[in-house]
Amino acid sequence: MLHQFKFENFYSFAETVEVSCVLGGQSPKNDLSCLADTGDRLSKLLAVIGPNASGKTNVLKALAFLQWFVADSFSAQQPNDDIPIEHHFFSENPNSTFQIVFDYQGQLYRYELTLNKQRVVYEALFVKTSKLYSYIFKREWDEKSHQYTIAQKDFGFDRKEAAKVRQNASLISTAAQYGVELATQMRLVCGKIFTNVNSLGRVSTASRIDELLEVTEVFQRNKSLGKQASDLLCKLDLGLQAIVIKSETVTDPKTQKSTEISVPYGIHRSGQAERQLELWRESSGTQRAYTLLSILLPALTLGGVAVIDELEADLHPDMLVPLLELFINPATNPKQAQLIFSSHSHEILEMLSKDQVLLVEKDPQGNSEAWLLSDMEGVRRDDNLYAKYRSGAYGAVPNL
Repeated sequence: MLHQFKFENFYSFAETVEVSCVLGGQSPKNDLSCLADTGDRLSKLLAVIGPNASGKTNVLKALAFLQWFVADSFSAQQPNDDIPIEHHFFSENPNSTFQIVFDYQGQLYRYELTLNKQRVVYEALFVKTSKLYSYIFKREWDEKSHQYTIAQKDFGFDRKEAAKVRQNASLISTAAQYGVELATQMRLVCGKIFTNVNSLGRVSTASRIDELLEVTEVFQRNKSLGKQASDLLCKLDLGLQAIVIKSETVTDPKTQKSTEISVPYGIHRSGQAERQLELWRESSGTQRAYTLLSILLPALTLGGVAVIDELEADLHPDMLVPLLELFINPATNPKQAQLIFSSHSHEILEMLSKDQVLLVEKDPQGNSEAWLLSDMEGVRRDDNLYAKYRSGAYGAVPNL
């Protein structure tokens, strides 16, 4: 489970931002939280709230970037590619830094990373032993010798191969290619982070049809998830009786090459009559809910983390509650998955505690700032968070 992550000099954030899911001793013990194997009480939900262009998406990008870099930087890049990292516009610091703390099989790990577009400057993985952390590996760039100094403790990566690690790839993603067990396990941990965000922002394909076809392949590979998505969509008052997936043959008019594709249909009934409609002819809200479930359901199934930008996009605000309930209700979230999301539907503040709200705003110099509502002095647990936020008492509202 995710305990915390922090970053510095990344997109609109020049200073260090720390995002914590660890709840204090005064936090209520309810279904909004869960107990990790390490004994820490963690939040299942974290809402990122703030005006347009304040930096909400950039908070989510930091976690998405870490997930990609640790797991896929070796296979996703050529040896001479620049690392797709963006520093703050006006920062004189050439490097961005990241840290993430998570638990795996009852142990607490901390991963640290400093890098720029050209290379990794510093990378390390630690495991908590008693009250302290002990390193598993450390990798540091030596500017004088133009090579890395690498120290390992029980990591198991061959020293000769470790010395040849590429400057634009993580040691973990590289070691996993050589079958290093712990590296493979860490990649699996990263594989439990599901998101609709990449380095450019919210993910979108060339067309809505392409996006729906990609999502359908997810459900076709895992028919159990597809059945869950169909059942949930029918409960959301979208006028659907079911979602069915059909295999169809399409022919490229230029090459005349035929391909089998999986096409999603919405089933509608009126009395004894039944009609089928391709999902891209359904409403934008139906399409959006279908796409969202392809991210949320795998996270719930594996006990992972769903990272969603603009959770309510194209949806009626009332639809957010049943989506959040998927994570709150232990019956639908038995593996204690977590959801981190940005939203402009501020009514959700009535569902959350002050530990579960991250406020974001940008100052006149173009620098984003983020803070947990629980870190503000004078915020009480029995406050009406929605009313006080709307009144401007907490900041992070548009200056119109």
